[in-house]
Amino acid sequence: MTAPVPKPYVLAIAPYTPGRATTEDGRRVTKLSSNENPLGTSAHAREAFAAAAGALERYPDPAAAALRDALAAKYGLEPERIIYGQGSDELLHLAAGAFAGVGDEVLMMRYGFSVYPIAARRVGAEPVVVPDRDYGTDVDGLLAAVTERTRMVYFANPNNPTGTFIPRSEVARLHAGLRPDILLVLDHAYAEYLADEDDDGGLDLARAHPNVLVSRTFSKIHGLAAERIGWAYGSAEAVDAMHRIRAPFNVTAAGQAAAVAAVGDDGFVERSRAHNERWRVWFEGEIASMGNRGLRVVPSKANFLLILFEGELSAEAAYRGLMEHGYIARWLPGQGLGHALRITIGTEEEMRGVAAALRTLAGA
Repeated sequence: MTAPVPKPYVLAIAPYTPGRATTEDGRRVTKLSSNENPLGTSAHAREAFAAAAGALERYPDPAAAALRDALAAKYGLEPERIIYGQGSDELLHLAAGAFAGVGDEVLMMRYGFSVYPIAARRVGAEPVVVPDRDYGTDVDGLLAAVTERTRMVYFANPNNPTGTFIPRSEVARLHAGLRPDILLVLDHAYAEYLADEDDDGGLDLARAHPNVLVSRTFSKIHGLAAERIGWAYGSAEAVDAMHRIRAPFNVTAAGQAAAVAAVGDDGFVERSRAHNERWRVWFEGEIASMGNRGLRVVPSKANFLLILFEGELSAEAAYRGLMEHGYIARWLPGQGLGHALRITIGTEEEMRGVAAALRTLAGA
């Protein structure tokens, strides 16, 4: 008698590796590896979360009605076209589960979010990785890679882990070049960090076209990463298909309450965006000043920077050296970025400290 045999496409998955929280010897140091909000969480969201603890014996609202209504009011959307999940990760998986399968192809950019190939392979679809354009999204490359087997396209704007961004005109051009039966999944995990004039039009596309799905998360600017809450907006038909395979009660009662409060706290979001803009620009300048030591930054619109190490100091040496100095960055050799580090924008003290540590390591 043989043991159960996993599907070959499941065994082909390279498991997701999260950002480290401790050094290799187990020390807890400053964590700049997971793009978390250095300002924490909205006080209103924390209060709503705590208040929900009085009914732990009750299942959460399976329809997340209050959350959908709050999001619909905030963004001018139809609540019945909003779906919710355990972070945007679950929604990315649900999209693949509903619209791709064995024999299908799912397009994604090189240096994209590592969940995309996992979601595709999980349902037996083949991830097709398209070469980047200077670490960013190449619309022409994506369109050229479309075949009769293509069923989905994943791309993030701003992109993770590079921070690159394409404007509304390019997003529209990508969508216009796809067949109507191909689902474009636009990952907006970092969209709240954009200035108003940088809106890429994703929600408008999803409102007008049945083959666009936009996903968002409360884990980043809203500071609710521990509760794993995400949402997506698409056509009624797409959302209905995803609901059919969504786990029931997938967002906790406390998480729903905290998310509703977070949606309404514009002040916290604005402070977080302003802090991020100030210290990202400052950090970019610090890295630019080390250009003679081989350090280069990829222009970013997100809450992190991707730093390229093109001189004597390698990314691996910098990664380990920063840990010795008390900072954990994200080194991604498994994603073809063995020559780079992704560093989250932290507090003022953290950014000054990590910049000084890099300067010491680079001999700048």
